[in-house]
Amino acid sequence: MKKFRKVLDGLTTSSPGGTIGSPSCGSAAGTPTAAPTPREIDVQETLVSENFQLCKTVRHGFPYQPTALAFDPVQKILAIGSRSGGVRILGRPGVDCYCQHESGAAVLQLQFLINEGALVTACADDTLHLWNLRQRRPAVLHSLKFNRERITFCHLPFQSKWLYVGTERGNTHIVNIESFVLSGYVIMWNKAIELSTKTHPGPVVHLSDSPKDEGKLLIGFESGTIVQWDLRGKKADFRIYYDEAIHSVGWHHEGKQFMCSHSDGSLTMWNLRNTTKPFQVTFPHGKIQKDGRKESCKPILKVEYKTSRSSDPFIIFSGGLSYDKAGRRPTLTIMHGKAITVLEMDYPIVEFMALCETPYNNEVQEPYAVVVLLEKDLIVVDLTQSNFPVFENPYPMDVHESPVTCTAYFAECPPDIIPILYSIGAKHKKTGYSQKEWPISGGTWTLGSYTYPEIIITGHADGSIKFWDASAITLQMLYKLKTSKVFEKPKLGEGRAAELVEEDPFAIQMVSWCPQSRIFCVVGISAHIILYRFSKQDANTQIVSLEVRLQCESEDVISPSENENNPCFTEPGSHSPQPHHQHPASPGSGTPEGIKDSIPCLKVKDRMVRVPPGYQAELVIQLLWVDGEPPQQITSLDINSAYGLLAFGNSNGLAVVDYLQKTILLCMSTLDLYGAADPYQRLTRSPRRNRQSTSGLTELSDNQQSIDMERSKSPTSDHVNGHCTSPTSQPCSAGKPRVPMGPEGPRLTRRGPGRPPFRKAQSAACMEISLPVSHTEESRENSFSRSRSSSVSSIDRDTKEAITTLQFGESYARKSDLVPTPCLWVGTSLGVVLLIPMSIPTDQEERMEEPVTIGPSGAVLMLKGSVLRFGFLDCMGALIQSPYEVWRDPNAPEDPDRLRKRKLVHFSPSSSQDTCGEGHLAVVCSERQAKVFLMPSQSCLFVHNITESSFVLRADVVSVCNSVCLACFCANGHIMTLSLPSLRPLMDINYLPLTDMRIARTFCFTNGGQALYLSSPTEIQRITYSQEMCDNLQEMLGELFTPTETPEAQNRGFLKGFFGGNANTFDREELFGEAAAGKASRSLAQHIPGQAGMEGMKVAASGVVGELARARIALDERGQRLGELEERTALMMTSAESFHKHAHELMLKCKDKKWYQF
Repeated sequence: MKKFRKVLDGLTTSSPGGTIGSPSCGSAAGTPTAAPTPREIDVQETLVSENFQLCKTVRHGFPYQPTALAFDPVQKILAIGSRSGGVRILGRPGVDCYCQHESGAAVLQLQFLINEGALVTACADDTLHLWNLRQRRPAVLHSLKFNRERITFCHLPFQSKWLYVGTERGNTHIVNIESFVLSGYVIMWNKAIELSTKTHPGPVVHLSDSPKDEGKLLIGFESGTIVQWDLRGKKADFRIYYDEAIHSVGWHHEGKQFMCSHSDGSLTMWNLRNTTKPFQVTFPHGKIQKDGRKESCKPILKVEYKTSRSSDPFIIFSGGLSYDKAGRRPTLTIMHGKAITVLEMDYPIVEFMALCETPYNNEVQEPYAVVVLLEKDLIVVDLTQSNFPVFENPYPMDVHESPVTCTAYFAECPPDIIPILYSIGAKHKKTGYSQKEWPISGGTWTLGSYTYPEIIITGHADGSIKFWDASAITLQMLYKLKTSKVFEKPKLGEGRAAELVEEDPFAIQMVSWCPQSRIFCVVGISAHIILYRFSKQDANTQIVSLEVRLQCESEDVISPSENENNPCFTEPGSHSPQPHHQHPASPGSGTPEGIKDSIPCLKVKDRMVRVPPGYQAELVIQLLWVDGEPPQQITSLDINSAYGLLAFGNSNGLAVVDYLQKTILLCMSTLDLYGAADPYQRLTRSPRRNRQSTSGLTELSDNQQSIDMERSKSPTSDHVNGHCTSPTSQPCSAGKPRVPMGPEGPRLTRRGPGRPPFRKAQSAACMEISLPVSHTEESRENSFSRSRSSSVSSIDRDTKEAITTLQFGESYARKSDLVPTPCLWVGTSLGVVLLIPMSIPTDQEERMEEPVTIGPSGAVLMLKGSVLRFGFLDCMGALIQSPYEVWRDPNAPEDPDRLRKRKLVHFSPSSSQDTCGEGHLAVVCSERQAKVFLMPSQSCLFVHNITESSFVLRADVVSVCNSVCLACFCANGHIMTLSLPSLRPLMDINYLPLTDMRIARTFCFTNGGQALYLSSPTEIQRITYSQEMCDNLQEMLGELFTPTETPEAQNRGFLKGFFGGNANTFDREELFGEAAAGKASRSLAQHIPGQAGMEGMKVAASGVVGELARARIALDERGQRLGELEERTALMMTSAESFHKHAHELMLKCKDKKWYQF
C-alpha cells in the first residue's frame, strides 16, 4: 500500500489563454480566488502492478473465413480451421476453445486423432502441426515443415499413428504422429501410374485406406486418375483413368465399391471387381434437354456415401446444380433411396461432414446428422427424421447476422436483469428445430466460482440491438430489439426524393444503458436518438418525436443578419415543438429552390402502435437538415434516469432534452457555451457553404478520390470514441454531387451523378478510424497514426470544436459552491472541460410540471488532446456512481390506494467523507493525458502524460480488486492502467503490434478487469487485465478431452476373427518404420519442436501435483484396460472350457454309434 498526501492551498489562478498542462488550472473567469482552509487528502491506494496481467479469455461468434472442418466421433468435439490460421474447437455449450497458429497461415485440413485428445492441422505454408487437446489451453507439441513439396491432402486412419500426406507433385508421404518424423516409405507419382502414361496425374486430392484391407491405399489424383496402392507389395492393384477431374471419393463400408464426385456434376460408382469403367454414372441435377443432351452442371465438390442398417444408404453431396439456374443459392443434396432432398443454404458451403455412430470405416456407418460449414454460419441437419430439420445451434454464431457497428460491455449488472431479458426474448424464438439434443456434446464445463452477471450489447447496421448474457465467459443471446420499427419504411422515390433514402439508415452508432433503471438509449447514423423504457406488459403507444436544429458553425456567424436567419440558441422552453409534430418530409420544404431545410432524415410513425413486452420506444429525437446541409453525426451521449435528462452533442454544439416533459432545454453551439470564458482566441472566417461530406460510421472503401484534409480540420482528432467528429464529416451527404471549392481548390470529387446521399453501413470490423480516405490500406493506417499529431493550441486556422464526451453527476460547477448540485460535464475535441449547472425540481409533481433550468457554464478545465472520459471519486478514493431512478414498470396496472412515486438513488460526493469534509475528485482523461482535479477548488492534484507519440482511443474508470483504476487503450496497441487518484502507471503492455481499425472501433473496458473488441467481422474477443482472473481462468475454461472408452469393433464372426482378417494382420510399423523403410531425406521436411506457449506450459508442466495427477490418471486408464483384458481372457477361457466339455460329451455319446445310426 502506498499513501499519497498533498496539501492543497487552493491558490490557483490562470488566464483564459493559460498554458495547457500546467499543474494549476484556473476558474472560468481566470481571477484569483481566496484559498479555503488547507486540508490533507489521505488516500490509501491498494492496487499494485502485481494485480495486473493481460491475457485473452475466450472468443465468441462464428470463425471468420472458415476453411476446414473435422469431428471426433468418440469425443464428440468439432474443430473449425480458418484462413487466418485460427482453430476453434467446440463441444457442449461452454466448451469453446480458440487456438492460433503463430505463422497465421490458412488451415487447409484438420484431422483428429480419434479419442486420443490430439489434433493434426495442415496449413497453407506446408506445415503440419500436432496439437495437444488434453489441456484447457491446447498447445502445439510438434511441427513438420515441408520444404520441397506443397501439401494438398492428409488422411489419418483410425487407431493408426501413421499419417498419409499427399502433395501437389502427386507424391504420398507418410509421417509418424508420435515422433512427427517422415518415414522413408514414399509412394512416388511415377510409380503409382503406368509407365506408358505421358501426362502428370496432378495433385493428390484424395487418400483413404480400403475398409476391407488397411494395407490398400486409394489415391485420387486431380486429373481423374485413381490408383489403389498395395502398401505391402509396393505396387498398384488397379488404375482408373477417367475423363473428368475428381473432387472427392467415398467408400461403401464393405470395401467392395466406392463413389467419386466430378467436375462435370456427375457421380460415378466403381466396383473393385471391374475397374475398367464405372458401373453407374448419374447426374443428380442434370436434366436431359430437348436436343437429347444433358444440361451442363457445376462441380460436385464433395460426396459422402454412408450406409444404414434399417434403410437405404445416404448419398450426401454439395454442388452439382445446372449452370443455367442463375441466382440459386448454394445447396446440399441428400439422396436417400429414391428420395432426393435439396437443402438451400444462405451462404456458400465450405465443407460438410456426416456424423456417424461408429469410428470404424468397415462397419455400417449409421449417419445421424450432417454438419454443414458455411462461409458465415454453422448448420447441423438431423438425418434421423424424414424432413431433415436442423438442430438449434447453442453457440452464439449469429453475432454478425447484421454487421456489428458498436459494442458495449457491462459487468456486475443487477442479478435480476438477465432472467427478465431472457424470459422476454424467449417468446420470440424461432421454432421448427429438431427435438433431439445437440450432437456436438463433448468436453466438460462447470460454472466456476469466479462469476458475476455480465451483459454485452451489440448494435448492428440494420438498426437491431442484441443483448447477450456474457456471464462465466460464455455468450448466450437474451433479447433482440429492432429500432427500425419506430420509423416508417423509407420509400424509394425519383430524382431528389431518392436522396432521403439510405441503404442502412438505421445503423446503430452508439448505445447508452442504465441497468438499474433499465432506461436504454440508442444513437443512429441518421442523426437520430431513440429512448426506450422497459416493461413486462405490452401496450398501445404513440411515440413522441422531437426535432432539433443544431447546425451552427462559428465561421458562419459573421453578421447579425446572418445570425438571425440561422439561430443556434433559444431560451429554455422556447424550442419545444409540439409532441408528435412532424415536419413534412418533402425534399423541397423550406425554400422555393428545393433545398432541403428543417426536415429530419427519417419519418417517425405518427400513429398508435402495439408494442410487445420488452423495450418500448418512448421518445425519438432527430436532428434536422439546414439549408440543404444534412445534420452531422452525434458524437456524444449521456442519459440520467434520476434527473430525467438526456444530453447529446456533435461537431456543431450541445443539446439537452428533458425526456420526462418531452421538451428541449438547451440547443447551443459549442462556442456559445463558453460565453466570456472562451480559453482560445478564435479567428472568424468567411462562410463556407459547400462543405464536403462523408459518412463517418458507414464509410468502408469506395475507391473514391482521396480527400485533402488540412490539419486545421481537426486540431486533435478526426474521430473520438470511435465516431466521426471531424467538421467535414456528416452521416449523410449533400443532395447533389458537387466539388466544394475553397482556398485550396477542389477537395472532393464525388463519383458520378445521382450517387445516393448515404453509403451502406458497414460492419464495425471494416470501419475506418481516420477520415482521410486513401487508395491503400497502408496509407489509411498511416493517416490513422498521424491524425492526432497536431498541437491542441494550433487552432488559428479553424474554430470547429466538437462535443466528445458528456456525463451527468452531482458536482460543484463553481469554486464558490458549498454543496454539490446536478451538473453536466462537457468535454470537447480541443481538450476543454465545461461544467454546466442545472436546477431540477425535487418534488415529483413539480418535476413533471416545472421546467428544469440550466445555468451558464461554470468551471473551465484544460487538457491536451480531445477529452474522452470523466470519472468521479470521493476523497477516500472510492468511485462515486451516477444517481439513478429505480426501475418501475410504466405499464403496470395502477393501485388506487398507492401513489406511484419515482424512487431515486443518489450518491452524494460528501456522503462518505466525514473526515475530509466536502468535495470530490474528478478524473478527466483525454487522448494524451489524464488529470485529477479536486472539486470545488478546481485544483489539479495529479497529471500524467499518457502518450506523446500516439493517442488514447478508449479510456474508462473501472473497478478492479475492490479498488479503482484508469484503464486506457492506445492507438499504438498499448493497454495501460493507472492508479487513482495518483495516476501512477501500473501496467503498460503492447497488446497489438499494429493498430487495427476494427479494434479501435469496438474496444471497450468494463469492471472486474475485463475488456472486449471485435477481433474479426464475426467474432468477439474478450480479454482480461486482472491477475486474479488470469489465475482463475483455468478453472473457468472447459475441458476438451474426457477419458472415454473406445467403442469395440463389431464381432466379425468366430472363424474370421480367429484366423484373422487382412485388416488385423497389417502392421504399419513393420512397413513404415525406420528399420524397414529407412530415413527420409532431411531436405524434404524439417521437424520443429512445439513451443507450447506460456499458458500451455502452465498446464503441461504445472508442478509435481499435476504430474502425479496425470500419472495417476494414466495408471488408472492402464489398470482399467488391464482389468478389461483380464475379464476378456477369463471369458474366453470359460468359453473354451465349455466348448471342451460339450465336445467331450458329444464324443462319448457318439463313440459307440455306427455310421448308419447318425
